[in-house]
Amino acid sequence: MATLRTFQDMLNEYLTYDLLKEEMVKKNYLFNKIEKDDGWKGGVLPVPFKAAGASSMKFGGLTASNNIAQDKFVRGEITAPKEVWGAMIFNQRDLIEQDGKVNEKSFLKLLPQVVEDFTERMRDNVSINLLNGAHVAVLTSNGLASGITTLDRPDRLDIGQELEFGSDTQPTISGYVSAINMNPGVLTALIVTTRGGVTALDLSAYLVADKAKAYIPGAKTNSFISLRESLLSFANGGTAALYGQTKTLYPYLQSINVDGAAVTAVNLLSELFDAYTDCRRYGKGNPSEAIMSYKNLGTVMKLIENSKGAYKTTPTTEKAEIYGWTSIEVVGVKGRLTVVGVQEVDDDVIMLIDWRALKFHSNGMFRKVKDPDTGSEYYKIRGESGYQYILDMYLFGEFVLNRPSYCGIMYGISYA
Repeated sequence: MATLRTFQDMLNEYLTYDLLKEEMVKKNYLFNKIEKDDGWKGGVLPVPFKAAGASSMKFGGLTASNNIAQDKFVRGEITAPKEVWGAMIFNQRDLIEQDGKVNEKSFLKLLPQVVEDFTERMRDNVSINLLNGAHVAVLTSNGLASGITTLDRPDRLDIGQELEFGSDTQPTISGYVSAINMNPGVLTALIVTTRGGVTALDLSAYLVADKAKAYIPGAKTNSFISLRESLLSFANGGTAALYGQTKTLYPYLQSINVDGAAVTAVNLLSELFDAYTDCRRYGKGNPSEAIMSYKNLGTVMKLIENSKGAYKTTPTTEKAEIYGWTSIEVVGVKGRLTVVGVQEVDDDVIMLIDWRALKFHSNGMFRKVKDPDTGSEYYKIRGESGYQYILDMYLFGEFVLNRPSYCGIMYGISYA
């Protein structure tokens, strides 16, 4: 007979902080690659930037001592960590076998599936936020009073999922996904007012012209800052400032922005290498990877196959990961570049990254909520259908691009 143990003991053994952190990091491309600082305990986080470098030179003589340009640093700061919460729920009936106790055998059957589903969902949402911004999908046609809307990424939605809709002119309203049509060219979703209900949510005020988007609840105002908005200038859709400092005042806060409006399925690889050359020529870093969507990666792979004279992959460099990304080292007439396809990246941008420029600050990555009085890491609720155990977990922190000028971004890509 299987050993009978308490729920709390098994949680401590089989759902540790290290397990959550390991699962999330290896399934999230940015977390997998960037430097992580787990020592931020809250409060103001200083983010120093180099505003200007020592630049005094003179041919034929010395620079006057009172005319020597010095390194100049400015202090940016993050006032408080952002936070994202997730929850798992266990039904007592699924866990007990006899004597009304939680059974280890039952728990071990249930836990791997629940943890995997949880980490996949959290990984997706956190990765989408860190790469693209607060939104989970963009409306591609005006919302309707019937609750029907078309979205660019319905694959990020799930039946019963709660979403918030907002735009530049309208406040956020909440609804639940009732139906999804995944057929290419349609990509529609039906949004209702209650989970499992039939009353349509009126979306007629949410227009494409007003940049209407769908968000995970709370993300529009409380999400992590993203790589996309950090890299883009304000004129191109990014933030006007980083960590309290205006981008236009300091070259070090400005990444190289390349307009991708002219990109087509025929010239994408050529345009990408041109953008890469611009980043190496005008930027201050050494970007080594181009992070893009699966759509753009597919186009690159076709172009490599059809243009072997100009482009090729180096031996043994093509690598596919089980967690949702594929990398290829492309050698072209303008250099060598690792191209990475990540499922969560939006189609309209390609980001050129020098990994020295990125860091994620947190207070230990993912943690479970613990009752300060009892020490329990779960909350028990009683309903007519039985008892349930709820586990709440959180991630406090913020993403920091502390060397924007080391990186670049191609934006406005919209080919069919």
